[in-house]
Amino acid sequence: MAESALESAWEGLTSSFTEFQLATVVTFLLHESVFFLSGLPSLLFERFGFFAKYKIQKKSNTPAYQNRCVLRLILYHVCVNLPVMIFSYPAFKFMGLRSSLPLPHWMVIVSQVLFYFVLEDFIFYWGHRALHTKWLYKHVHSIHHEYATPFGLTSEYAHPAEILFLGFATIVGPALTGPHLFTLWVWMVLRVLETVEAHSGYHFPWSPSNFLPLYGGSEFHDYHHRVLYTKSGNYASTFVYMDWLFGTDKDYRDTKAMEEKDGKHL
Repeated sequence: MAESALESAWEGLTSSFTEFQLATVVTFLLHESVFFLSGLPSLLFERFGFFAKYKIQKKSNTPAYQNRCVLRLILYHVCVNLPVMIFSYPAFKFMGLRSSLPLPHWMVIVSQVLFYFVLEDFIFYWGHRALHTKWLYKHVHSIHHEYATPFGLTSEYAHPAEILFLGFATIVGPALTGPHLFTLWVWMVLRVLETVEAHSGYHFPWSPSNFLPLYGGSEFHDYHHRVLYTKSGNYASTFVYMDWLFGTDKDYRDTKAMEEKDGKHL
């Protein structure tokens, strides 16, 4: 019954909008809704001091600095993200994107999204390491690191070149499989929720990293923001095994061990 209701809703969408509109403007609006609704809570927590005992860093951004981030994000999303979605539509169509019924089986969706996460994490790791070389950090990636104390919305605060550079990692998987648009939306929503959580600046008892093996999460990525860029490590986007395999989480693990020994954050 749930599957039937979902397909009826999808049929209503496809009869109300063209595939081009769904894959571009509607996708953009879905992204903005999920991104800002999931990212605003950590901004408000920080601004008003809510859940302070779960905040990873004790320092906070000023309201003016938070507002600056939000305004620039809106500018970047409208002037970079939306045009990229529009102009990349023909490429996605060429690679097999479809929106017609029937919707893919849930096992197909799960397997494809899992593949996207693993592949994106691998590509992101190497791209992110490259961004921490001296020239690329100074001229591109330092924009993202302006917020040494991250909150959810800083996850997409970056130089336009970085948006395109690391955005490539997000679309490689879908480009290889030629997914249904519904699968692409599921992937986009989960990826946005993951990166917002990783940048939230809060580690709660219910944080995903407490329950999902190999998942990095907020504590893992917050360390990356709060130390000198040449020593930060923790380059992967979602999982921890790439940093473990290549030894780029050593300083993080050493710091964690010291914190646990002393019973406090350093």
